[in-house]
Amino acid sequence: MTGPALFQPLRVRSLDLHNRIVIAPMCQYSAEDGRMTDWHLIHLGQLALSGAALLTIEATAVLPEGRITYADVGLWNDETEAAMGRVLEGVRRWSEIPVGLQLAHAGRKASTEVPWKGGRQFAPQNPLGWQTVAPSAIAFAEGDNSPVELDREGLHRVRDAFAASARRAAKLGLDLIQLHAAHGYLMHEFLSPLSNRRDDEYGGSLENRMRFPLEVFEAIRAAFPAEKPVSVRVSGTDWVDGGWDIEQTIAFAKELERRGCDAIHVSSGGLHPAQKIPLGPSYQVPLARAVKNAVKIPVVAVGQITGFEQAEAIVATGDADLIALARTVLYNPRWPWHAAAALGAQVRAPNQYLRSQPQQLKRLFESNE
Repeated sequence: MTGPALFQPLRVRSLDLHNRIVIAPMCQYSAEDGRMTDWHLIHLGQLALSGAALLTIEATAVLPEGRITYADVGLWNDETEAAMGRVLEGVRRWSEIPVGLQLAHAGRKASTEVPWKGGRQFAPQNPLGWQTVAPSAIAFAEGDNSPVELDREGLHRVRDAFAASARRAAKLGLDLIQLHAAHGYLMHEFLSPLSNRRDDEYGGSLENRMRFPLEVFEAIRAAFPAEKPVSVRVSGTDWVDGGWDIEQTIAFAKELERRGCDAIHVSSGGLHPAQKIPLGPSYQVPLARAVKNAVKIPVVAVGQITGFEQAEAIVATGDADLIALARTVLYNPRWPWHAAAALGAQVRAPNQYLRSQPQQLKRLFESNE
């Protein structure tokens, strides 16, 4: 290997990544009835010029009731598909960056206000709210509306909705799908014993709690083109005693790998209000390292990764195969450019921006020819 590890290429199934920097999915709460808007064209368009290897579209609901808020993106009908297609057409006209999509269902954490208006949960009778569903009828927080426990018909409906959205994603030519099984949303709710109190084959033992998320993964994998990758985002721990933890995460990751999962993106938390998260630079990297030591597929680390040398060390030491940026790249959409300059690497930039290259960094930009 020559050059910094952060800027080495990586192949994930048929997807060629030019470096190890991916842009994580970030909810924008700016959709209309699930339809992407011009905000998404602006937002994703600027990030598509960042020099990162992969751009991931925010948590996209597979059913209307699976949205976190009334302003979330969805992919459940022709209208939401057409709106996403319009945004993708605009992005692809000017950027060759691969684009992935995170498919999600918010479960008991759905039916809420947008964050900048407080994020409180709406009751089902509120014009902006609806009835939530979950593995068990346990509310997320005191004062929240109790979700309805999913019965067998409901489980099939959710599973089939994920598959249907995956087929729509394939029609749109998306390069990757990520199943959201983290942050306290529906798939994570099935995994954690704190939120899953079922007494059927989908609750109780670890094998049973993993069953529905694995069924959903298999449905997505079967619906998406075989040559394209499907990944999963997990919470490595609930940060609550008696909850989901890294040992269970490793067992889940191994089962996903056995079923054809192409990468694991390791985050944490979001399942329980009592969580105590030790926030700090690279605080989730040990979770990624533990998963990487147990599987052969690529692992993505995320969480307070802001420094260039910090990111390089995560990849170079083998703690993870890739790093994901979220708030960092919102604050600095050219972070990969600056990382390449600091580490002595090259990054792809649009021809229209080539003249911005500083005189002392004449080899910073790769040619797009």
